[in-house]
Amino acid sequence: MTSTIQGNITASKVETLAKLYLEGDPAEVSVRTLTELCEWLWNEFQSIPLNLQFSWYKRYNNAAEMFTDIQQGHLWVSDENYDTTLGLNPIYSFIFQAIHDGDHYLTNSDFSLEGEIAAYNATAKRAPSLEVQKILYSENVLRSAAYLFLGHPPISKIVFP
Repeated sequence: MTSTIQGNITASKVETLAKLYLEGDPAEVSVRTLTELCEWLWNEFQSIPLNLQFSWYKRYNNAAEMFTDIQQGHLWVSDENYDTTLGLNPIYSFIFQAIHDGDHYLTNSDFSLEGEIAAYNATAKRAPSLEVQKILYSENVLRSAAYLFLGHPPISKIVFP
């Protein structure tokens, strides 16, 4: 009975967060914030101790598969996760995804909503500003909730509910 209640609460949370993303208007992000985000991403990238590799086709089916690669010093970064909504050079989307995946590993969190929130919290603690944290929240929590809710990637955008 308790697991059913827990499942209903989780499903309700996924739906609530997904609707914030799906029904939200795209946010206006200033050039200053984009510059701050890019500088921060680049600095974070410098400290990633992994061999990062782009892939058009490689997808991790679960966090355990990704963790095995990370433990061997390697990480595939999927093109599926590239977001050009902010008009950034695609290398920053690559870095963004690698940082996020690394935080899944550091927090030992899966790809459930709870896992996405744990990874977001780890990343947000290092973010240089509230504006960058809001972008991270939109991408890592709200967009992930929309993906879980829909069963496929939503149309990409940044929202500040």
